[in-house]
Amino acid sequence: MQQKNEAGQQLKLFAWQAGEPTGTPTGSTSTKTLTGVELLSLLERQRTLTENLLEKIVDYGNLIRAYEQVLENGGSSGVDGMETEELRQRFGKHIDTLRELLLTEKYEVSAVRRVEIRKPDGGTRVLGIPTVTDRLIQQAIHQELSRYYESIFSESSYGFRPGRNAHQAIRQASKYIQEGKEWVVDIDLEKFFDKINHDRLMQRLSKGIGDKRLLRLINAYLKAGMMEGGLTEQRIAGTPQGGPLSPLLSNIVLDELDKELESRGHSFCRYADDCNIYVKSRKAGERVLTSIVKFIEKKLKLKVNNAKSGVRHCSGVKFLGYTLLPEGGIRVADKSIDRLKDRIKEITRRNRGVKFEQVIKELNLVIIGWTNYFRLANTWLSTFSELDGWIRRKLRCYRLKQCGRRYTIFKLLRSFDIPEQKCWNVVMYSQGWWSMSKKIAVSHAMNLNWFAQLGLQSFYLRLKV
Repeated sequence: MQQKNEAGQQLKLFAWQAGEPTGTPTGSTSTKTLTGVELLSLLERQRTLTENLLEKIVDYGNLIRAYEQVLENGGSSGVDGMETEELRQRFGKHIDTLRELLLTEKYEVSAVRRVEIRKPDGGTRVLGIPTVTDRLIQQAIHQELSRYYESIFSESSYGFRPGRNAHQAIRQASKYIQEGKEWVVDIDLEKFFDKINHDRLMQRLSKGIGDKRLLRLINAYLKAGMMEGGLTEQRIAGTPQGGPLSPLLSNIVLDELDKELESRGHSFCRYADDCNIYVKSRKAGERVLTSIVKFIEKKLKLKVNNAKSGVRHCSGVKFLGYTLLPEGGIRVADKSIDRLKDRIKEITRRNRGVKFEQVIKELNLVIIGWTNYFRLANTWLSTFSELDGWIRRKLRCYRLKQCGRRYTIFKLLRSFDIPEQKCWNVVMYSQGWWSMSKKIAVSHAMNLNWFAQLGLQSFYLRLKV
Protein backbone atom coordinates (compact mmCIF):
# COMPACT_ATOMS: atom_id res chain seq x y z
CA MET A 1 0.00 0.00 0.00
CA GLN A 2 2.83 2.39 0.87
CA GLN A 3 4.52 1.76 -2.50
CA LYS A 4 1.21 2.44 -4.27
CA ASN A 5 0.78 5.78 -2.47
CA GLU A 6 4.35 6.83 -3.31
CA ALA A 7 3.84 5.92 -6.94
CA GLY A 8 0.60 7.89 -6.99
CA GLN A 9 2.30 10.97 -5.58
CA GLN A 10 5.08 10.66 -8.19
CA LEU A 11 2.61 10.39 -11.03
CA LYS A 12 0.70 13.40 -9.72
CA LEU A 13 3.90 15.48 -9.64
CA PHE A 14 4.95 14.50 -13.14
CA ALA A 15 1.42 15.03 -14.50
CA TRP A 16 1.43 18.56 -13.08
CA GLN A 17 4.82 19.22 -14.63
CA ALA A 18 3.44 18.06 -17.98
CA GLY A 19 0.72 20.67 -17.69
CA GLU A 20 -2.14 18.39 -16.60
CA PRO A 21 -4.43 19.58 -13.77
CA THR A 22 -3.61 18.20 -10.33
CA GLY A 23 -5.27 20.72 -8.03
CA THR A 24 -2.00 22.55 -7.37
CA PRO A 25 -2.51 26.34 -7.55
CA THR A 26 -0.51 28.31 -10.10
CA GLY A 27 2.69 29.73 -8.67
CA SER A 28 2.88 27.34 -5.71
CA THR A 29 6.04 25.39 -5.08
CA SER A 30 6.87 22.26 -3.22
CA THR A 31 7.83 22.81 0.42
CA LYS A 32 10.12 19.79 0.31
CA THR A 33 13.79 20.45 -0.41
CA LEU A 34 14.99 18.07 -3.11
CA THR A 35 18.26 16.23 -2.66
CA GLY A 36 20.74 16.12 -5.52
CA VAL A 37 19.74 12.56 -6.45
CA GLU A 38 16.02 13.39 -6.30
CA LEU A 39 16.51 16.45 -8.49
CA LEU A 40 18.47 14.52 -11.10
CA SER A 41 15.79 11.81 -11.13
CA LEU A 42 13.09 14.45 -11.54
CA LEU A 43 14.94 16.17 -14.39
CA GLU A 44 15.51 12.80 -16.08
CA ARG A 45 11.79 12.12 -16.13
CA GLN A 46 11.10 15.69 -17.16
CA ARG A 47 13.44 15.30 -20.13
CA THR A 48 11.36 12.33 -21.27
CA LEU A 49 8.15 14.33 -20.96
CA THR A 50 9.53 17.22 -23.01
CA GLU A 51 10.85 15.42 -26.10
CA ASN A 52 8.23 17.21 -28.23
CA LEU A 53 7.81 20.37 -26.20
CA LEU A 54 8.14 22.66 -29.22
CA GLU A 55 4.76 21.41 -30.46
CA LYS A 56 3.18 22.63 -27.22
CA ILE A 57 4.99 25.96 -27.49
CA VAL A 58 3.63 26.63 -31.00
CA ASP A 59 0.14 25.41 -30.08
CA TYR A 60 -2.41 28.02 -31.18
CA GLY A 61 -3.71 28.54 -27.66
CA ASN A 62 -0.23 29.08 -26.21
CA LEU A 63 0.76 31.48 -29.01
CA ILE A 64 -2.43 33.49 -28.55
CA ARG A 65 -1.77 33.83 -24.80
CA ALA A 66 1.79 34.93 -25.58
CA TYR A 67 0.52 37.41 -28.19
CA GLU A 68 -1.91 38.94 -25.67
CA GLN A 69 0.84 39.25 -23.07
CA VAL A 70 3.20 40.98 -25.50
CA LEU A 71 0.46 43.46 -26.40
CA GLU A 72 -0.24 44.10 -22.72
CA ASN A 73 3.46 44.63 -21.92
CA GLY A 74 3.93 47.03 -24.83
CA GLY A 75 7.46 48.36 -25.03
CA SER A 76 9.57 49.83 -27.78
CA SER A 77 10.44 48.24 -31.11
CA GLY A 78 13.45 46.04 -31.85
CA VAL A 79 15.97 46.30 -34.67
CA ASP A 80 13.27 45.85 -37.36
CA GLY A 81 11.30 48.87 -36.14
CA MET A 82 8.03 46.93 -35.79
CA GLU A 83 5.78 48.22 -33.02
CA THR A 84 3.38 46.07 -30.99
CA GLU A 85 0.44 47.64 -32.83
CA GLU A 86 1.81 46.31 -36.12
CA LEU A 87 2.07 42.85 -34.57
CA ARG A 88 -1.66 43.10 -33.86
CA GLN A 89 -2.28 43.54 -37.59
CA ARG A 90 0.12 40.79 -38.74
CA PHE A 91 -0.38 38.06 -36.12
CA GLY A 92 -3.54 36.44 -37.48
CA LYS A 93 -2.32 36.45 -41.07
CA HIS A 94 1.09 34.97 -40.42
CA ILE A 95 0.62 32.65 -37.41
CA ASP A 96 0.66 29.48 -39.54
CA THR A 97 3.85 30.57 -41.31
CA LEU A 98 5.49 31.34 -37.96
CA ARG A 99 4.53 27.92 -36.57
CA GLU A 100 5.94 26.17 -39.63
CA LEU A 101 9.22 28.07 -39.51
CA LEU A 102 9.69 27.21 -35.82
CA LEU A 103 8.83 23.53 -36.19
CA THR A 104 11.14 23.09 -39.18
CA GLU A 105 13.93 25.13 -37.51
CA LYS A 106 13.97 27.65 -40.35
CA TYR A 107 13.08 30.64 -38.18
CA GLU A 108 15.95 33.13 -37.91
CA VAL A 109 16.38 34.92 -34.59
CA SER A 110 17.00 38.68 -34.97
CA ALA A 111 19.66 40.69 -33.17
CA VAL A 112 18.53 42.65 -30.11
CA ARG A 113 18.62 46.43 -29.95
CA ARG A 114 21.11 47.71 -27.39
CA VAL A 115 19.73 50.28 -24.94
CA GLU A 116 21.52 51.69 -21.91
CA ILE A 117 19.55 52.99 -18.94
CA ARG A 118 20.90 54.79 -15.91
CA LYS A 119 21.06 52.77 -12.69
CA PRO A 120 19.80 54.37 -9.46
CA ASP A 121 23.18 53.93 -7.75
CA GLY A 122 25.22 55.21 -10.70
CA GLY A 123 26.50 53.61 -13.87
CA THR A 124 24.34 52.12 -16.60
CA ARG A 125 22.46 48.89 -17.20
CA VAL A 126 22.45 47.37 -20.68
CA LEU A 127 19.12 46.18 -22.04
CA GLY A 128 18.66 44.06 -25.14
CA ILE A 129 15.31 44.78 -26.78
CA PRO A 130 14.18 41.89 -29.05
CA THR A 131 11.85 42.41 -32.00
CA VAL A 132 8.15 42.04 -31.15
CA THR A 133 8.06 38.73 -33.03
CA ASP A 134 10.96 37.40 -30.97
CA ARG A 135 9.26 38.69 -27.82
CA LEU A 136 6.17 36.71 -28.83
CA ILE A 137 8.19 33.51 -29.32
CA GLN A 138 10.16 34.02 -26.10
CA GLN A 139 6.93 34.57 -24.19
CA ALA A 140 5.48 31.37 -25.64
CA ILE A 141 8.61 29.45 -24.58
CA HIS A 142 8.48 31.03 -21.12
CA GLN A 143 4.86 29.99 -20.60
CA GLU A 144 5.58 26.33 -21.27
CA LEU A 145 9.00 26.07 -19.63
CA SER A 146 7.85 27.71 -16.40
CA ARG A 147 5.28 24.96 -15.95
CA TYR A 148 8.13 22.47 -15.68
CA TYR A 149 10.61 24.47 -13.63
CA GLU A 150 8.34 26.22 -11.13
CA SER A 151 7.85 23.01 -9.13
CA ILE A 152 11.59 22.58 -8.52
CA PHE A 153 12.45 26.20 -7.75
CA SER A 154 13.23 27.11 -4.15
CA GLU A 155 10.70 28.47 -1.66
CA SER A 156 13.31 31.16 -0.92
CA SER A 157 13.27 32.46 -4.52
CA TYR A 158 10.84 35.34 -5.05
CA GLY A 159 11.79 37.21 -8.22
CA PHE A 160 10.09 36.86 -11.63
CA ARG A 161 7.81 34.06 -10.51
CA PRO A 162 4.01 33.71 -10.67
CA GLY A 163 2.32 34.27 -7.32
CA ARG A 164 5.51 35.53 -5.68
CA ASN A 165 6.75 39.07 -5.13
CA ALA A 166 9.15 41.38 -3.32
CA HIS A 167 6.79 41.92 -0.36
CA GLN A 168 6.84 38.20 0.42
CA ALA A 169 10.64 38.28 0.39
CA ILE A 170 10.69 41.25 2.78
CA ARG A 171 8.25 39.60 5.20
CA GLN A 172 10.26 36.35 5.23
CA ALA A 173 13.55 38.20 5.72
CA SER A 174 11.99 40.10 8.63
CA LYS A 175 10.98 36.78 10.23
CA TYR A 176 14.56 35.49 10.00
CA ILE A 177 15.83 38.65 11.69
CA GLN A 178 13.22 38.39 14.46
CA GLU A 179 14.49 34.84 15.08
CA GLY A 180 17.85 36.35 16.01
CA LYS A 181 19.58 36.07 12.63
CA GLU A 182 20.47 39.77 12.55
CA TRP A 183 23.67 39.46 10.52
CA VAL A 184 23.30 39.49 6.76
CA VAL A 185 25.62 37.96 4.18
CA ASP A 186 24.89 40.43 1.40
CA ILE A 187 26.01 39.04 -1.97
CA ASP A 188 26.20 41.26 -5.04
CA LEU A 189 26.74 39.54 -8.40
CA GLU A 190 28.71 41.73 -10.78
CA LYS A 191 26.77 42.41 -14.01
CA PHE A 192 24.95 39.11 -13.54
CA PHE A 193 22.69 39.25 -16.61
CA ASP A 194 25.66 40.15 -18.82
CA LYS A 195 27.91 37.35 -17.56
CA ILE A 196 25.75 34.22 -17.45
CA ASN A 197 27.84 31.37 -18.85
CA HIS A 198 26.07 30.04 -21.96
CA ASP A 199 27.66 26.60 -21.87
CA ARG A 200 26.69 25.96 -18.25
CA LEU A 201 23.15 27.22 -18.83
CA MET A 202 22.63 25.06 -21.91
CA GLN A 203 24.10 22.07 -20.10
CA ARG A 204 21.64 22.57 -17.26
CA LEU A 205 18.70 23.02 -19.65
CA SER A 206 19.64 19.84 -21.52
CA LYS A 207 19.25 17.85 -18.28
CA GLY A 208 15.54 18.70 -18.09
CA ILE A 209 14.49 19.43 -21.69
CA GLY A 210 14.35 16.58 -24.19
CA ASP A 211 13.42 18.56 -27.31
CA LYS A 212 16.69 19.28 -29.14
CA ARG A 213 14.94 21.75 -31.47
CA LEU A 214 13.88 23.86 -28.51
CA LEU A 215 17.37 23.77 -27.02
CA ARG A 216 18.82 25.00 -30.31
CA LEU A 217 16.23 27.80 -30.45
CA ILE A 218 17.05 28.93 -26.90
CA ASN A 219 20.76 28.80 -27.71
CA ALA A 220 20.11 30.99 -30.75
CA TYR A 221 18.44 33.57 -28.49
CA LEU A 222 21.41 33.47 -26.13
CA LYS A 223 23.85 33.98 -28.99
CA ALA A 224 21.79 36.67 -30.78
CA GLY A 225 23.94 39.69 -31.55
CA MET A 226 23.41 43.11 -29.99
CA MET A 227 22.94 45.96 -32.43
CA GLU A 228 23.74 49.62 -31.83
CA GLY A 229 24.17 52.29 -34.48
CA GLY A 230 23.83 49.76 -37.28
CA LEU A 231 26.69 47.60 -36.00
CA THR A 232 26.07 44.15 -34.50
CA GLU A 233 28.23 42.83 -31.67
CA GLN A 234 28.21 39.06 -31.14
CA ARG A 235 27.67 37.79 -27.61
CA ILE A 236 29.50 34.92 -25.96
CA ALA A 237 27.93 35.28 -22.51
CA GLY A 238 24.90 36.76 -20.78
CA THR A 239 21.18 36.99 -21.34
CA PRO A 240 20.44 40.74 -21.46
CA GLN A 241 17.39 42.06 -19.69
CA GLY A 242 14.62 43.15 -22.00
CA GLY A 243 13.18 39.88 -23.31
CA PRO A 244 10.50 37.66 -21.69
CA LEU A 245 12.80 34.62 -21.54
CA SER A 246 15.67 36.27 -19.65
CA PRO A 247 14.05 36.24 -16.16
CA LEU A 248 13.24 32.52 -16.33
CA LEU A 249 16.72 31.62 -17.58
CA SER A 250 18.28 33.68 -14.79
CA ASN A 251 16.24 31.78 -12.20
CA ILE A 252 17.31 28.46 -13.74
CA VAL A 253 20.96 29.55 -13.43
CA LEU A 254 20.62 30.74 -9.83
CA ASP A 255 18.53 27.76 -8.76
CA GLU A 256 21.88 25.99 -8.40
CA LEU A 257 22.83 28.57 -5.79
CA ASP A 258 19.49 28.09 -4.05
CA LYS A 259 19.95 24.32 -3.92
CA GLU A 260 23.46 24.74 -2.48
CA LEU A 261 22.22 27.10 0.25
CA GLU A 262 19.33 24.76 1.07
CA SER A 263 21.66 21.75 1.31
CA ARG A 264 23.72 23.69 3.87
CA GLY A 265 20.62 24.58 5.89
CA HIS A 266 20.94 28.36 5.43
CA SER A 267 18.13 30.87 5.88
CA PHE A 268 18.09 33.11 2.81
CA CYS A 269 15.95 35.19 0.48
CA ARG A 270 16.73 35.67 -3.19
CA TYR A 271 15.03 38.05 -5.58
CA ALA A 272 16.58 37.65 -9.04
CA ASP A 273 20.33 38.29 -8.51
CA ASP A 274 19.79 40.00 -5.13
CA CYS A 275 20.56 37.35 -2.47
CA ASN A 276 20.78 37.80 1.31
CA ILE A 277 21.71 35.04 3.78
CA TYR A 278 20.74 35.49 7.46
CA VAL A 279 22.99 34.24 10.28
CA LYS A 280 23.34 34.85 14.04
CA SER A 281 26.84 36.31 14.21
CA ARG A 282 29.35 38.23 12.15
CA LYS A 283 31.87 35.41 12.53
CA ALA A 284 29.41 32.87 11.09
CA GLY A 285 28.63 35.30 8.29
CA GLU A 286 32.29 35.66 7.34
CA ARG A 287 32.63 31.88 7.06
CA VAL A 288 29.48 31.63 4.92
CA LEU A 289 30.56 34.51 2.67
CA THR A 290 33.96 32.96 1.95
CA SER A 291 32.58 29.53 1.04
CA ILE A 292 29.59 30.82 -0.98
CA VAL A 293 31.72 33.23 -3.00
CA LYS A 294 33.99 30.30 -3.84
CA PHE A 295 30.97 28.23 -4.95
CA ILE A 296 29.57 31.05 -7.11
CA GLU A 297 32.83 31.82 -8.86
CA LYS A 298 34.19 28.29 -9.24
CA LYS A 299 30.99 26.32 -9.87
CA LEU A 300 28.57 28.83 -11.41
CA LYS A 301 31.32 30.75 -13.28
CA LEU A 302 29.87 34.08 -12.11
CA LYS A 303 31.68 37.08 -10.64
CA VAL A 304 30.98 38.42 -7.14
CA ASN A 305 31.39 42.16 -6.64
CA ASN A 306 33.62 42.16 -3.55
CA ALA A 307 33.32 45.93 -3.11
CA LYS A 308 29.54 45.69 -2.63
CA SER A 309 29.34 42.27 -0.95
CA GLY A 310 29.99 41.73 2.75
CA VAL A 311 28.68 40.77 6.18
CA ARG A 312 26.65 43.56 7.78
CA HIS A 313 24.16 44.06 10.58
CA CYS A 314 20.63 44.08 9.21
CA SER A 315 20.18 47.75 10.17
CA GLY A 316 22.86 48.68 7.63
CA VAL A 317 21.60 46.60 4.70
CA LYS A 318 19.31 47.67 1.84
CA PHE A 319 17.21 44.79 0.51
CA LEU A 320 14.71 45.49 -2.28
CA GLY A 321 14.57 49.13 -1.24
CA TYR A 322 13.88 48.39 2.45
CA THR A 323 16.01 48.19 5.59
CA LEU A 324 14.92 45.58 8.13
CA LEU A 325 15.39 46.11 11.85
CA PRO A 326 15.39 43.70 14.81
CA GLU A 327 12.04 42.97 16.48
CA GLY A 328 10.07 43.45 13.28
CA GLY A 329 10.91 47.03 12.33
CA ILE A 330 10.68 47.69 8.59
CA ARG A 331 11.69 51.05 7.19
CA VAL A 332 12.39 52.53 3.79
CA ALA A 333 16.13 52.45 3.02
CA ASP A 334 17.96 55.78 2.94
CA LYS A 335 18.98 55.33 -0.70
CA SER A 336 15.35 54.74 -1.68
CA ILE A 337 14.37 58.04 -0.09
CA ASP A 338 17.27 59.83 -1.77
CA ARG A 339 16.18 58.53 -5.18
CA LEU A 340 12.60 59.57 -4.43
CA LYS A 341 13.72 63.10 -3.60
CA ASP A 342 15.67 63.28 -6.85
CA ARG A 343 12.53 62.31 -8.75
CA ILE A 344 10.45 64.94 -6.92
CA LYS A 345 13.05 67.60 -7.67
CA GLU A 346 12.86 66.68 -11.32
CA ILE A 347 9.07 66.97 -11.41
CA THR A 348 8.93 70.26 -9.48
CA ARG A 349 11.80 71.94 -11.34
CA ARG A 350 10.70 75.57 -11.61
CA ASN A 351 11.75 76.11 -15.22
CA ARG A 352 9.79 73.17 -16.65
CA GLY A 353 7.10 75.39 -18.10
CA VAL A 354 4.17 72.98 -17.56
CA LYS A 355 0.84 73.71 -15.90
CA PHE A 356 0.64 73.57 -12.11
CA GLU A 357 -2.15 70.99 -12.30
CA GLN A 358 0.06 68.78 -14.46
CA VAL A 359 2.86 68.91 -11.88
CA ILE A 360 0.44 67.73 -9.17
CA LYS A 361 -0.81 64.97 -11.45
CA GLU A 362 2.74 63.72 -12.04
CA LEU A 363 3.52 63.90 -8.32
CA ASN A 364 0.40 61.89 -7.49
CA LEU A 365 1.45 59.12 -9.87
CA VAL A 366 4.80 58.90 -8.06
CA ILE A 367 3.26 59.10 -4.58
CA ILE A 368 0.65 56.40 -5.26
CA GLY A 369 3.04 54.01 -6.99
CA TRP A 370 5.81 54.56 -4.45
CA THR A 371 3.60 54.09 -1.37
CA ASN A 372 1.98 50.99 -2.87
CA TYR A 373 5.42 49.38 -3.02
CA PHE A 374 6.68 50.67 0.33
CA ARG A 375 3.46 50.02 2.26
CA LEU A 376 5.26 47.46 4.47
CA ALA A 377 7.19 50.26 6.19
CA ASN A 378 6.12 50.45 9.85
CA THR A 379 8.74 52.71 11.41
CA TRP A 380 10.39 56.09 10.82
CA LEU A 381 7.13 57.31 9.24
CA SER A 382 7.67 60.83 10.58
CA THR A 383 10.22 61.18 7.79
CA PHE A 384 7.35 61.20 5.32
CA SER A 385 5.43 63.89 7.18
CA GLU A 386 8.51 66.08 6.70
CA LEU A 387 8.71 64.99 3.07
CA ASP A 388 5.09 66.06 2.50
CA GLY A 389 5.90 69.50 3.90
CA TRP A 390 8.95 69.80 1.66
CA ILE A 391 6.85 68.91 -1.41
CA ARG A 392 4.23 71.50 -0.54
CA ARG A 393 6.91 74.16 -0.22
CA LYS A 394 8.36 73.22 -3.61
CA LEU A 395 4.89 73.46 -5.12
CA ARG A 396 4.34 76.90 -3.57
CA CYS A 397 7.67 77.94 -5.03
CA TYR A 398 6.64 76.59 -8.45
CA ARG A 399 3.30 78.47 -8.33
CA LEU A 400 4.96 81.74 -7.32
CA LYS A 401 7.51 81.39 -10.11
CA GLN A 402 4.63 80.99 -12.57
CA CYS A 403 3.39 84.44 -11.57
CA GLY A 404 6.70 85.98 -12.53
CA ARG A 405 6.11 89.65 -11.71
CA ARG A 406 5.73 91.07 -8.20
CA TYR A 407 2.31 92.56 -8.84
CA THR A 408 1.02 89.24 -10.20
CA ILE A 409 2.22 87.52 -7.02
CA PHE A 410 0.50 90.25 -4.97
CA LYS A 411 -2.79 89.59 -6.79
CA LEU A 412 -2.44 85.81 -6.29
CA LEU A 413 -1.99 86.19 -2.53
CA ARG A 414 -4.86 88.69 -2.32
CA SER A 415 -7.11 86.12 -4.02
CA PHE A 416 -6.64 84.01 -0.87
CA ASP A 417 -7.82 86.95 1.31
CA ILE A 418 -4.36 87.63 2.68
CA PRO A 419 -4.18 91.24 4.03
CA GLU A 420 -2.67 93.74 1.57
CA GLN A 421 0.27 94.72 3.77
CA LYS A 422 1.31 91.11 4.27
CA CYS A 423 1.08 90.53 0.54
CA TRP A 424 3.34 93.50 -0.15
CA ASN A 425 5.78 92.35 2.55
CA VAL A 426 6.11 89.00 0.78
CA VAL A 427 6.84 90.42 -2.66
CA MET A 428 9.01 93.35 -1.56
CA TYR A 429 11.22 91.78 1.12
CA SER A 430 11.88 88.25 -0.15
CA GLN A 431 15.20 87.16 -1.65
CA GLY A 432 14.36 84.62 -4.30
CA TRP A 433 11.50 82.22 -4.95
CA TRP A 434 12.60 79.63 -2.36
CA SER A 435 12.80 82.29 0.34
CA MET A 436 9.39 83.66 -0.66
CA SER A 437 7.79 80.20 -0.50
CA LYS A 438 8.63 79.99 3.22
CA LYS A 439 6.76 83.16 4.20
CA ILE A 440 3.87 82.66 6.62
CA ALA A 441 1.46 84.53 4.35
CA VAL A 442 2.28 82.16 1.47
CA SER A 443 1.79 79.10 3.72
CA HIS A 444 -1.57 80.48 4.91
CA ALA A 445 -2.65 81.12 1.32
CA MET A 446 -1.61 77.76 -0.15
CA ASN A 447 -2.43 75.69 2.92
CA LEU A 448 -3.27 72.03 3.50
CA ASN A 449 -6.92 72.47 2.55
CA TRP A 450 -5.96 74.17 -0.71
CA PHE A 451 -3.64 71.33 -1.68
CA ALA A 452 -6.31 68.79 -0.67
CA GLN A 453 -8.80 70.51 -2.98
CA LEU A 454 -6.28 70.21 -5.80
CA GLY A 455 -6.07 66.47 -5.06
CA LEU A 456 -2.45 66.31 -3.87
CA GLN A 457 -1.72 62.93 -2.27
CA SER A 458 0.24 62.49 0.97
CA PHE A 459 3.10 60.06 1.57
CA TYR A 460 2.54 60.06 5.31
CA LEU A 461 -1.23 59.48 5.23
CA ARG A 462 -0.97 56.70 2.66
CA LEU A 463 1.78 54.87 4.59
CA LYS A 464 0.12 55.39 7.96
CA VAL A 465 -3.05 53.53 6.98
